[in-house]
Amino acid sequence: MKRIYVFASAMLFLVACKNETRKTTPELDGIHSEEAPVGASGIEADTTSINVDQDKPYVVASTNEIAPVSDAMMENAVIYEANIRQYSSEGTFNTFTADIPKLKALGVKIIWLMPVFPISETKRKATGGGFASEIEDPKERAKMLGSYYAVSDYTAINPEFGTLQDFKNLVTTAHNNNMYVILDWVPNHTGWDHKWITEHPDYYTKDKSGEISEALNNDGTLAGWADVADLNYDNPDMRKAMIADMKYWVTQEGVDGFRCDVAGSVPLDFWEIAIPELRQEKPLFMLAEAEEPELLKANLFDMVYAWKGHALMNDIAQGKKKITDWENYETKLFSDYESDDILMNFVTNHDENSWNGTVTERMGDASELMLAYSYIVPGMPLIYSGQEYDLDHRLKFFEKDSIGRTSGKMWAVLEKLGQLKATNPALNGGKKKASSLKFDTGNDNVLYVTRNKGKNSIAFLGNFSSQPQSFQIMKASYLDYMANTDFKMENGTVHLKPWEYKILIRK
Repeated sequence: MKRIYVFASAMLFLVACKNETRKTTPELDGIHSEEAPVGASGIEADTTSINVDQDKPYVVASTNEIAPVSDAMMENAVIYEANIRQYSSEGTFNTFTADIPKLKALGVKIIWLMPVFPISETKRKATGGGFASEIEDPKERAKMLGSYYAVSDYTAINPEFGTLQDFKNLVTTAHNNNMYVILDWVPNHTGWDHKWITEHPDYYTKDKSGEISEALNNDGTLAGWADVADLNYDNPDMRKAMIADMKYWVTQEGVDGFRCDVAGSVPLDFWEIAIPELRQEKPLFMLAEAEEPELLKANLFDMVYAWKGHALMNDIAQGKKKITDWENYETKLFSDYESDDILMNFVTNHDENSWNGTVTERMGDASELMLAYSYIVPGMPLIYSGQEYDLDHRLKFFEKDSIGRTSGKMWAVLEKLGQLKATNPALNGGKKKASSLKFDTGNDNVLYVTRNKGKNSIAFLGNFSSQPQSFQIMKASYLDYMANTDFKMENGTVHLKPWEYKILIRK
């Protein structure tokens, strides 16, 4: 066996300094079945679904002080997307707040709250694609709560979730537990009830007939989001008002940053003004729902989505591509991004779950392998509400649903992965990433890669196929991290079951 090349991601880490800002616009079987209660991680599945509330107690710190957002924090952070409406049967801030201390066990450092603002009644979306107003039965109509992304007031709280004081308590509890809170911000459009519609119609894009337009794509075509109105970034007063509303949450309510919806559809020169002005108040963590590299330039956003990597994981799991295609993806990262750029790696999120399918639907028996790999590749891994509780249904988007908060297999898997991410610098994935080396296995279905930083090293072995695979690695004494046992091989030969993976730490 020979080392054939430095992994493309390692090349990414060694790129030169930033360019100038550009112009606008475990023993793993990998099988999830009733016949195989032991999961791919070697952690026995909890088939009795014990409620996590009965697990070990978590201690809340006694102070609400938290260190400022820093680059060091981003190196080993896990980000958690909180869907307050669907997190519990109550669908409130208070229920989620009570569970925040538990997230420490998963290595969570950043809580991303899906939009917490009031939702417009006008053109409120309903399940099935129509509007709630079109439903004749008042009881059925009342079930339609609309899209979180049709905001009617940027500086108020959705009463569906609780009160402003409840929100404050959530932020304080997160800070007490050394977690940062970022708000999902919707800068591209508002709901049709927003006061700007009547008070400042010039804040919006107008169609040919002079009427306010629904949301548009970058090319001017309709985006298909009829429940929201398109904002006009040619208006400097609207820009000032937007920044002022964002600043309110930073200065008055203590949030630590923003996840900005469709950030690539907002002119880059707005972010070039808004983000530095916001950061004058305090250090912030900024996540863009986008993949455009220019959004990361000049200390604007800290992180963007790894959309292409996510799509490739789906394709590999479905047999459409092989893990060897990951090399081309890494090479593209090297050409597009710079050494201190951070990508968010994920196997699910609110859009994927509701519209494209559950992790099991999309990834099948490869689900846990792909999850583990999302922690191994450089960047920051995402947990979406319910993922830790084995969520296996598509959550309704426009009406009440619930993830079902009982512990099963995935809590233990995420806890092990989170602990490794938090404590071993070899998984650093921020602005000073650990390096990566890929090794030649002679097998196009198998990946053997190491992450290295200082004296710390972790090896990841994965069978990215539905057939058993064997390959050679260097003989050494390893700990099988997920199973917490010695790793055994036959004369340097490793045998992996379908979709099986190993995370190895050299003794």
